[in-house]
Amino acid sequence: MKKIFCLLLTLSMVLALAACGGGSGTSAPADSGTSAPADTQAPADTAGGDLITVGVINNDPNESGYRTANDAAMRATFTEANGYKATFYNNNDAAQQIATAQQMVQDEVDFLLLSPASTTGWDTVLQDAQAAGTQVILFDRMLEADESMYVAAVVSDMPAEGKTAVDWLAAQGLSEYNIIHIQGHMGSDAQLGRTGALDERVAAEGSWNYVTQQTADWDEATARTIVQSVIDSGKPFNVIYAENNGMARGAVAALDAAGITHGKDGDVIVMGFDSDKWAFEAVLEGSWNYMGLCNPLQADTVDAIIKDLAAGKQPAQKIIYTPEQGFDCNTLTQADVDTYGT
Repeated sequence: MKKIFCLLLTLSMVLALAACGGGSGTSAPADSGTSAPADTQAPADTAGGDLITVGVINNDPNESGYRTANDAAMRATFTEANGYKATFYNNNDAAQQIATAQQMVQDEVDFLLLSPASTTGWDTVLQDAQAAGTQVILFDRMLEADESMYVAAVVSDMPAEGKTAVDWLAAQGLSEYNIIHIQGHMGSDAQLGRTGALDERVAAEGSWNYVTQQTADWDEATARTIVQSVIDSGKPFNVIYAENNGMARGAVAALDAAGITHGKDGDVIVMGFDSDKWAFEAVLEGSWNYMGLCNPLQADTVDAIIKDLAAGKQPAQKIIYTPEQGFDCNTLTQADVDTYGT
């Protein structure tokens, strides 16, 4: 789109040089000696200018089942066949994300799609993108920025996810809440939203207590270690509030190893978040008590927004929240598992 003129000019120069040289041979391109940090899906011919260039900054797909599904959906959508020349970059390190996003802006992508590992630190990228005419769309996670700095956001309402989960927990009517709180990647939108609601309730209620509050950075093995250390300490607990399903599974492994019952009719309430089908099944069978759905499938909505913008149509909403809810082991059905599990 932006580069049509430059591409046509380059093509003209190549043709002129070919006419002067009259040779039929080809020469190999020089090796720059550097490797690109991002994975590019390059089309065979972009001289027509009909492909939309996008840079996609996402988190590591190995982070969780949720992230695997989210990354797969983005890669399946932003393809040459669907009208895009896409460059993908996955990293949970915010500084690396920011540096790569800056390079994408310098490369003059038409759209920069961001799932930021941290909510802060993006001001320069957003300002440079705006100056370059690169339109920014957030997906999955929000960041701290004025709404004028991005054209749209297709995200989960993380504070609402946290409030729904904490309200459900309060409705269980325990006489005392002794909570192992396992946090996700600190500073991420998901961690801030899911932690915030619980922090507020613990501060407000004398019967709500943190036995421990630690980050496992979305990692299952680390979550297991955290819970095992509490078990070894002998401190009583009756709730595990894990900010994603992988960490909840790690926590349950520690409980099982210690012979501690959990889930429906068990001694410990287990809570997780995301959309993994195996986690839905754990809730359905009563091994877990609750899962907060976090929908990873935003790619189609982002695609529709870009196609509208390319056609000169502005999004009807600035922020679009993906539909989500909480699921209880007493009410979850197989139909729910089949509908919402990924």
